Amino acid sequence: MQVFSYSSPRFSPYGDEDRSESSDAPGEEGVWRAPRATAPLQARLSLPGSKSLTNRELVLAALADGPSVLHHPLFSRDTELMIEALRSLGVLIERVEGDGAFGPDLRITPPDELTGSTTIDCGLAGTVMRFLPPLAALALGPIAFDGDEAARRRPMRTTIDALRSLGVDVNDDGRGALPFSLWGTGAVRGGELSIDASASSQFVSGLLLSAPRFEEGLTLRHTGDRLPSMPHIAMTIDTLRRRGVDVESPEPGLWVVRPGPIAATTTTIEPDLSNAAPFLVAALVAGGTVTIENWPHHTTQVGADLEHLLPQFGARVHREGDALVVDGGIGVCGGGTLPGVDLDLSTGGELAPALVALAALAGHASTFDGIGHLRGHETDRLAALVAEITAIGGVARELDDGLALAPGALRGGPWAAYDDHRMATAGAIIGLAVDGVEIDDIRTTAKTLPQFPELWLGMLASGEENTAP
Repeated sequence: MQVFSYSSPRFSPYGDEDRSESSDAPGEEGVWRAPRATAPLQARLSLPGSKSLTNRELVLAALADGPSVLHHPLFSRDTELMIEALRSLGVLIERVEGDGAFGPDLRITPPDELTGSTTIDCGLAGTVMRFLPPLAALALGPIAFDGDEAARRRPMRTTIDALRSLGVDVNDDGRGALPFSLWGTGAVRGGELSIDASASSQFVSGLLLSAPRFEEGLTLRHTGDRLPSMPHIAMTIDTLRRRGVDVESPEPGLWVVRPGPIAATTTTIEPDLSNAAPFLVAALVAGGTVTIENWPHHTTQVGADLEHLLPQFGARVHREGDALVVDGGIGVCGGGTLPGVDLDLSTGGELAPALVALAALAGHASTFDGIGHLRGHETDRLAALVAEITAIGGVARELDDGLALAPGALRGGPWAAYDDHRMATAGAIIGLAVDGVEIDDIRTTAKTLPQFPELWLGMLASGEENTAP
């Protein structure tokens, strides 16, 4: 088996300059003709660190009682935005030598006092726009928040209203969205707070991460009818506890964080299991096997659900030591037929684009429920998936809380990414089995996985090399 990983001192997603002439490399403005699978896969991949874990650990390290070190952090647009935002608040973040395949380690030294009088660029990163305002309220001075045009359409009212309830002066001109500004006084009272986090679990995580530094800690209650992506809140609680924070959830929808120090620590970031989804799904499309190294045995990442979800599409999944192996048999490209599925993805909505793309290639109807909150992500992912699948001959429609798909004769054509990394990778999945799928901006994958094009081509090369005469 081949091991495909990619690293560069500049973290360029697109490799060497001579790749620019390849039809498989991004063209002008990132347009990318998705490569077709020509042989069963036999790929073994190492992936960069988790974005969710990297950005949580960066926030906690910035508030800790001493310097922390992150081994194998992710370097992507979302994490670089977090690093630059924390630096602008006075946090010292240094790149130091490490043994990871995708870049250096990070040493984070918190300042004696966070400083304001800055503007934070959130890009399109939900973790930046929702995790940093509570932290920024602990700084001294004004802090302005803004981001990409699409970020201005993402819901932020819950964070803004929560900060006001905690006594923070926030000015958003009534938008409930970016741009907005706040005035940090160096302290936040904390205490009891009720919010409706139905639109995103990040509203809860953002408050919990800074809560140990609030004068009274935080007793946070969710008042909405549903709360998506609960594993992400479990991840936040786990990272807090690993740093010695006293946090508990005495009942569903209630969290109590007591005031106290956040311990400095050295932490190794797990590989991003959600970013593994397109590669593991590829085994079912192209056929053959895809192996992801360093797959944790115990994790709070929602990508771990792939081990149980992919068998419902007919995959054989097993462990080989610290690796996860997905065997797709002969695959769609080999003449196989995928079954339809009925899945509730309320705990792992970020896996939906990859699984929906797979279902679009199935021979039977499928439904996906529990993902209505994806309408408020980088784009309206439900509308985007329906639009792009339908445009290339598929059959898809929106449900109140999800999507329904039926078999269709797919054909090549343009595939819009909508500035959304998971829409781009969904197009790449379909392109494995359908000639001529052209993704308008593959560079959007740099949001969480800058090396995607290289890793994808390397995965496909594993099959070609093993079938060459």
